[in-house]
Amino acid sequence: MNFILYSDVNDRSISLSLGRPEYSYYFVLKAYRPVLESLGRVHVVESTTEIDPLYRQLQLNGEESLFLSFTPPHKTPTHLQCPTICVVAWEFDSVPNESWDNDPQQDWSRTLTRHGRVITLSSHTAQAVRNALGEDFPVLVLPTPLWETFAEVRNQFANVPINPGTTLQTKGCIIDSRVLGLSADGLIAPIVTEPELEPAQPSAPAEPEIVNEAPPLTWCRRLFIVKHYLRQTYREAFRDLLPERLRTLIASLRPERPVVAEPVADAVVEVVVEAPPPQDLHPQACFPQTTELVETRVDGVIYVSVFNPDDGRKNWHQLITAFCWAMRDVEDATLVLKMTQSDLSTYYVEMLTLLSQLSPFACRVVVMHGYLDDQQFARLYGAASFYVNASRCEGLCLPLMEFMACAKPVIAPAHTAMQDYIDDRVAFIVESSQEPAVWPQDTRILFRTLRHRPDWGSLKTAYQNSYRMAKEQPARYQAMSVAASERMRDYCSFTAVQKRLTGFFESAQASEPTPASIAAVAGTASC
Repeated sequence: MNFILYSDVNDRSISLSLGRPEYSYYFVLKAYRPVLESLGRVHVVESTTEIDPLYRQLQLNGEESLFLSFTPPHKTPTHLQCPTICVVAWEFDSVPNESWDNDPQQDWSRTLTRHGRVITLSSHTAQAVRNALGEDFPVLVLPTPLWETFAEVRNQFANVPINPGTTLQTKGCIIDSRVLGLSADGLIAPIVTEPELEPAQPSAPAEPEIVNEAPPLTWCRRLFIVKHYLRQTYREAFRDLLPERLRTLIASLRPERPVVAEPVADAVVEVVVEAPPPQDLHPQACFPQTTELVETRVDGVIYVSVFNPDDGRKNWHQLITAFCWAMRDVEDATLVLKMTQSDLSTYYVEMLTLLSQLSPFACRVVVMHGYLDDQQFARLYGAASFYVNASRCEGLCLPLMEFMACAKPVIAPAHTAMQDYIDDRVAFIVESSQEPAVWPQDTRILFRTLRHRPDWGSLKTAYQNSYRMAKEQPARYQAMSVAASERMRDYCSFTAVQKRLTGFFESAQASEPTPASIAAVAGTASC
């Protein structure tokens, strides 16, 4: 059997694709590849136009082929001669079963029916497909095999609840709340403290109380505050309701940093001396350099989260505010945030504003922006006491699974894809409830599906309970740590995934999965 694989993101474009919706599909393809290579030959193509010529060439040699598309169904061709299966990561409770913009391929039920079967990364996605196409539609639930990948990390780093000290490095920059000099005075007008008055003499008449009013807000300060809250409201309330194309357009409107032209040699330059402009009480943010290798040392009870701050589903404002509120009097608690976003300007001011609003707090927040190689990521895995997820919905959540494979207990909700592997044996569960949502690519912005709303109080309590366990119950921490590793071994080890995949392909070969013969294949896949 030959497996032809395609993803919009490849090895050459991955560094430029941070934050794109297709970004995670690249890592799923890489994780699946070793398992597929154990079952046949693997061919990775860079364009869908290469698929059918390769299929016909292999067919002439008497070899069978199957195309696995690591792209969403609306971007997967339906006209190919080569048999096609979509690998789908989906986090909502229903798949698109309508079309819009005169594009019938936006209707996933139509595309998947033409393919005749589908591979999903979670049972949550599988049920959403069955809800649209019927309980008999052939669906394979296949998480990415990654447990063996982290064997070296498990052996290299001792798994302890309180970290004695680890140095973290990245090629980029590190935002550390301990060295920022955070103050809410940077956001609002300072209040002049009233001087203490000397006690009045008994014989003297009582003087009227003197009240010094705060100076009025300048237009500059007003504009700064309004711009911050408008941006925050857009990110938290409206961005996920906009279609992907419109979000991309809005992002493209961000002003770029000015480019200063180099002076031309031997050119006569007229120098005009102007009066310096008035100093802005709230000047534009000066972004730190992101090209140098930087490092910081962390210790104590360390919480880690990896996410794209430009993804509204990640709910990162609550993740930070709940931590700072739960640990505001705790000096040895640290939250390390690894950002999977290449553009620092998309969140830098917003992050500093949020931390300033929360100050003062004794705990520590460390934001790592930049590239981490394998060894630097291994240090991050080893440094963590807990991994934290506060998402509104997940199609799989590879970082969460990776830290669990490194034997790290977690704080996370048990909804969408996470319900396959999260329970109270491995996690402090964050409660949540459902709320209306739109399909991300739906340009009509219509409520057609549901996502989840994590409870902030439950998240804060999870931080407090996990910290208490780390400090006072090391045996319970170790039991949860072992349970997390064992859960990933059973859920996403190479052998477990290979067995599921083999059974699915054997059943498909026994009965060609066309729309007319779907019922003959139904129920044979290991889900």
